[in-house]
Amino acid sequence: MSDVIRLGGLSFYGYHGVTAAEKETGRVFEIDCEMEVDLAPPGKTDRLRDTVDYYKVYQVIKESVEGTAYSLLEGLANRLATNILDMFPVYRVTLKVRKLHPPIPGHVKFIEVEVTRYQGDTAKLTGSDQPPA
Repeated sequence: MSDVIRLGGLSFYGYHGVTAAEKETGRVFEIDCEMEVDLAPPGKTDRLRDTVDYYKVYQVIKESVEGTAYSLLEGLANRLATNILDMFPVYRVTLKVRKLHPPIPGHVKFIEVEVTRYQGDTAKLTGSDQPPA
């Protein structure tokens, strides 16, 4: 499979970090999301219901970044991957999660973690992109 949908440069304000200051004042986080999907059906039908709805993926990421505080970027990235695999018919998801202007002495533009996770439930690959009720 080589079909991919990418959402890049998603920007949110969140309260993730180890220090009390990060948890209190927050930081800007950027997310890049790459999903391996089968784009042949929507390529033929040109119907939204036959693909992954980008807006719904954006909403899932936004809710996770803004709704729950994590100490580590690794925890946030893992939660994002799990949510996407649970809610959408994707074979693989790769997420890059960046904390801009981290509290590190010196000039550091960002800290980034990247995780890749694979769909474990193949029944989801033939389902709809509608999140469960």
